Amino acid sequence: MTKALKASGFLGLAVMMAVGLHQFVILSGGNPVPAWMIGGHAHLGVLSILAIVMGFAVPALGVTGTLRTAVTGLFVAGQWGIPGIVWLGEGFGLLFLMPTGFLWGLCLIASMLIMLYVTLTGDAAAAGSGPATVAPSDD
Repeated sequence: MTKALKASGFLGLAVMMAVGLHQFVILSGGNPVPAWMIGGHAHLGVLSILAIVMGFAVPALGVTGTLRTAVTGLFVAGQWGIPGIVWLGEGFGLLFLMPTGFLWGLCLIASMLIMLYVTLTGDAAAAGSGPATVAPSDD
């Protein structure tokens, strides 16, 4: 499951960078970049970085089973849902999608609250809070 979070994060960053290049092309042509494009770009960038962080935090805190699945699914849905509705709703005129922003936002909040729960109720010693074992290197 953490592979899904990390992969989604790196894919999100690649998409965000491609959108950034597209914005540069728009600016180079002497036109302003639409606000909806900037907003989606910024949200996808930040949420993608957080997805990568979550990919490391989930195993570090010992999140397992259903909670692990919920954290991953909810976060990935929110990561793509928030910028997606901005781009589709404002950019493509599908304004009926805009109210789903609350759903995607709630997905992100629920994911963070599950992580909070695991943090507060988990066994710190069992969650990998100590030094990690490292394989010797060939330096």
